[in-house]
Amino acid sequence: MPELPEVETTRRGIAPVITGQIVRALRVRQPRLRWPIPENLPALLAGRPVLACARRGKYLLLHFGHGTQIVHLGMSGSLRRVSPDEPPRLHDHVDWVFDHAIYRLHDPRRFGAVLWHPVENGPIDSHPLLAKLGIEPFDERFGGAWLHAHFHGRSAAIKQVLLAGHAVVGVGNIYASESLFRARINPKQPARRLSRVRCDRLAAAIVDTLNDALDSGGSTLRDYVDSRGEPGAYFTIHAAVYERDGLPCKVCGTPIRRIVQGQRATYYCPVCQRS
Repeated sequence: MPELPEVETTRRGIAPVITGQIVRALRVRQPRLRWPIPENLPALLAGRPVLACARRGKYLLLHFGHGTQIVHLGMSGSLRRVSPDEPPRLHDHVDWVFDHAIYRLHDPRRFGAVLWHPVENGPIDSHPLLAKLGIEPFDERFGGAWLHAHFHGRSAAIKQVLLAGHAVVGVGNIYASESLFRARINPKQPARRLSRVRCDRLAAAIVDTLNDALDSGGSTLRDYVDSRGEPGAYFTIHAAVYERDGLPCKVCGTPIRRIVQGQRATYYCPVCQRS
């Protein structure tokens, strides 16, 4: 599914275009997404300016004076700019119409979401979807000390702990495998056994891996498109282990292995990531 780099790439594409602009209409063609789109949402947004376009984990946040719209791209969704005369395709469910731009949500599996958090309900971080998310990997507080403290007592495999998103958000399946390889940590290692030094290496690897993904425009979907409707320059092309099972490790030459953890594929080098 679109993870932090894909969502951040989308945010960076739309923020300069829609910030300060008035929503002229919200066109909902299919309200039955993962959660139903509120029936009154078009009326709530019409004529209102977007004050800011932010992101929390893999959620886009469109801030208005009277609340925040939460947009999730689901398993295979995208938000792209379209021309005013472009007819909707199958699975084009929602349009945000501005004076000079239209953004269209495409979501074949309908696992995405378009929700509303009114200002009277308190800070957006208190919303149930956001309240339990871990720290952002680019937050100045994030580092080895943070991970070491949050791994304390966690007997689950480190790969699973990263995917859970409680210690740090945005480390999806590709990025977890790649970060663990860069840090030379076995994905089966219990999180609580990682020393502070190894947590330092892992934190640095997470940041470097996500920055590389951002530089290439995202990676987690082969049909992923950015906010302009153009394909991303897949980070998987440069991956060291992800989807390279059976191929030689780029460091030591040992064949990369594939295992399944929590119904998700994990890739690693049994020599470089011995422990």
